[in-house]
Amino acid sequence: MRTTVIGSYPFPGWLEFACQNLDKFGEADRAELQDDAVIAAIHDQVAAGLDVITDGEQTRLDFNLSFYGFLSGIELEPAPPRNFGPPAHDQRGKHKVKGNLKAPKGLGVVDEFARLKRLAPAGPVLKASVPGPYTLSGRLAGPDRYELTEQLIPIVRAELEALVAAGCTEITVDEPSMSCYAYKEDPLRFVDIFNRTVQPVVGRCRLSTHLCFGNYKARAVGPRHYASMFPAFLGMNVDEIHVEMASREFSEIEIIRAIAEVKHVAVGIIDVKSYYIETPDDVAARVRYCVHHAPAERLSFAPDCGLSQTARWAAKQKLKNLVAGVNIVRGS
Repeated sequence: MRTTVIGSYPFPGWLEFACQNLDKFGEADRAELQDDAVIAAIHDQVAAGLDVITDGEQTRLDFNLSFYGFLSGIELEPAPPRNFGPPAHDQRGKHKVKGNLKAPKGLGVVDEFARLKRLAPAGPVLKASVPGPYTLSGRLAGPDRYELTEQLIPIVRAELEALVAAGCTEITVDEPSMSCYAYKEDPLRFVDIFNRTVQPVVGRCRLSTHLCFGNYKARAVGPRHYASMFPAFLGMNVDEIHVEMASREFSEIEIIRAIAEVKHVAVGIIDVKSYYIETPDDVAARVRYCVHHAPAERLSFAPDCGLSQTARWAAKQKLKNLVAGVNIVRGS
């Protein structure tokens, strides 16, 4: 029963301030900022006792928005279409496609992993996360979305191959757009896109995917149910599928039994959208509930989603209590 995370972690307050004043920093200063932010994320995860950690995606603007800076063939949007009013997904606009999509220097994840490997202590497994091509296509304005996805597949595939070559043993390919829109699109088409993307690294690392309903400003963007994804998504060539359960009051918990018959399951048992801090006893009860539905040896436990939209003080305590709760069950 591993304890793990999805990928993102909240920025320290000083990093938020620095990002608003980057023009005052030199190149060496910015490199130091990046290292220090990753060190902070590593510290919080290691202090919590997690089995699997990430770099907290501290050097990204967002779990996927930063990647457009690595793409050629697009014109970056100068400003979001709406600045005021309640925060929502329409405040993240789209970049215009001007030509064939390419990433001459890759997507930057290999450099992120190298930094994580350099700064992390021995012990925890190091995981990298890469957004999938369908999700990346969602912020591009141009031809048909599936056409853009096809252009992005070889770019993401090359990044995955480079990560494995760099020694990364665990990778999450994030495709939240697939889980958000499976209710109205063909889920088997999604599976085909996913499998063609990951094909070169299948069997060469522990590969996972995170089925999410959206978490921008802690808001979902799609219907929050898994029924439309399964059994089709069982055909994804991954070792582990992550599902969010805590924020959904463990609705459709039976899906973990179906997944566990063919793969490992990472169950989200910490609600990243709530400032209620789950106690270790809360976590232990949730773990036992999951073990009632799927074999313990097939289960990992994690927050529902990345923690980037959760204040750091809460994220730290939620992770500590996650590990403490799992340890209660491990010792029983």
